[in-house]
Amino acid sequence: MSRFCLLALLCVTRPLIASEAESPNFVLIMCDDLGWGDVGFNGNTVIRTPHLDEMAANSLRFTRFYAASAVCSPTRGSVVTGRHPSRYGVHTANDGHLLPDELSLAELLKERGYVTGHFGKWHLGTLTKTVKDSNRGGRTGETHYAPPWENGFDVCFSTEAKVPTYDPMLKPAGKVSGNGWASLADRSAAVPYGTHYWNQNGEIVTDNLDGDDSRVIMDRVIPFVQDAARNGKPFLAVVWFHSPHLPVVASPQHRAMYSDFDSYEQNYYGCITALDEQVGRLRGVLKEAGVADSTLVAFCSDNGPEGRAGDAPGSAGPFRGRKRDLFEGGIRVPALIEWPAKVTPDSTDIPAVTSDYLPTILEILGIPLPADRPFDGISLLPLLEGKLSQRPIPIGFAFSGKRALTDNRFKLVYYPAGQTEGNDMSAVVTTNADRYQLFDLVTDPAETTDIAAEHPEIVREMRSQLNAWEASCAESH
Repeated sequence: MSRFCLLALLCVTRPLIASEAESPNFVLIMCDDLGWGDVGFNGNTVIRTPHLDEMAANSLRFTRFYAASAVCSPTRGSVVTGRHPSRYGVHTANDGHLLPDELSLAELLKERGYVTGHFGKWHLGTLTKTVKDSNRGGRTGETHYAPPWENGFDVCFSTEAKVPTYDPMLKPAGKVSGNGWASLADRSAAVPYGTHYWNQNGEIVTDNLDGDDSRVIMDRVIPFVQDAARNGKPFLAVVWFHSPHLPVVASPQHRAMYSDFDSYEQNYYGCITALDEQVGRLRGVLKEAGVADSTLVAFCSDNGPEGRAGDAPGSAGPFRGRKRDLFEGGIRVPALIEWPAKVTPDSTDIPAVTSDYLPTILEILGIPLPADRPFDGISLLPLLEGKLSQRPIPIGFAFSGKRALTDNRFKLVYYPAGQTEGNDMSAVVTTNADRYQLFDLVTDPAETTDIAAEHPEIVREMRSQLNAWEASCAESH
């Protein structure tokens, strides 16, 4: 048995002990295509994110937090299952669905008396069998029908896929330049975008849908939080913003904050600032409701920024690659965990991944991981308590034929024959045979130097671990 398989087995089967007999609340916030370098707390000096920066000052800030995939749907599946989506067939966007025999975080917490809510982008299956909706709705999407309300969520305000980040139900007025859209001056002549918000009864929501989409979402989150707090019920709120995914549009007021930039940048920067305001609004409501101290709030993105570097405004920070890449810029994302009662503000370079959310929450509650399936995530509770010095198992990645494995120091990247190395490289290389690259992320986080030839023994060990993980995923699937 390889070291990876043995460690994974130990991680899954060891007994989990709660730190206290309590039921804290959980809010899991995820942005869509927000780059590692798109926030002030990671060094951005242009985009205004004062509320996130304040949250970061009171959080455990991750410098090596990973999305489970280089695109959105697979990453989202990892959050609610604790498993890599290769185990159940969600390999890319608009692909597959959350299978009925997967155990979602919402289902597991409902058994402990939690009220659960999903707000924003779902992207793990279609939400209707009858209406043409978004990418896969209607009769053609019946095979992949898997809405959040059939996966443990009591309250829903959900879309199947993307919407414009301003006036989300309406097609933007048109492109001003590049990928910069204009907001609608006259809604009376607007054309429907084609994606709907749905509630937990399987009904299309028609009210309060104008203006900034992040505000539209938060208008549903806040009553959910307030009602749960008022009724003394522990809650799980999964808040998956659409911003700053294309088509990215900001309000005139938010665009005006960035008037020195072109239209695409104005919209991109403006919608992130608008999102930031809603995070601040939520944190304020948690304090007003008296539950801020007992609420764990996690924040991250689902993958790196869209578009090629230089052509699109999103920033991957100092890292190589972007969305759809398994280089760091495609999968390393901004991330925070705030929990005033338990977490001391600090930063950590210990690797973590979106698959870790479910095991972490279950260990906090003293709930054993189900023993009938393998999990790819680990509990981060020891890290939150300052008792973890390194990650016990590597993190595996798979996207579009490419594979990667990262541990506390090294990262192995695999390209099958015919694959290109990345999406935004100045000199794209196509491999004529299977190829492995090795990077030292401690000394070379930008992945500038392939050291595979100098360390064949590390390559052999990590290849063995990667192959074992792939085989385990294939067996699950």
